[in-house]
Amino acid sequence: QVQLVESGGGLVQAGGSLRLSCAASGRTFSTDIMGWFCQAPGKEREFVAAISAAGGRTYYADSVKGRFTISRDNAKNTVYLQMNSLKPEDTAIYYCAVDRRWKVAASTRPSEYDYWGQGTQVTVSS
Repeated sequence: QVQLVESGGGLVQAGGSLRLSCAASGRTFSTDIMGWFCQAPGKEREFVAAISAAGGRTYYADSVKGRFTISRDNAKNTVYLQMNSLKPEDTAIYYCAVDRRWKVAASTRPSEYDYWGQGTQVTVSS
């Protein structure tokens, strides 16, 4: 059982930055793949980024490459999403998720993730 709590969302102007945090508690963390997803009103949940258990490999949606950076601090049981050069199109609820099952590479599919946080709202004004 894993509990995830996101924080750091808010309102920011286009071109600005936010840093999202996801604090995890439960049986495991350091051995889990962690992901970030977003969901805009009326849209399906979409992959944003993921990071391997040790932090050595990262994965990004094409729409955020070069702007967002995922990282993790296993000592703090926390995963981060640094969001730079934000665009109005980034407006969504952002969720962190954990994949507790071992994989060679992270999945971009929400169904592959076992636990989810409550989400944090990111709003980017034009």
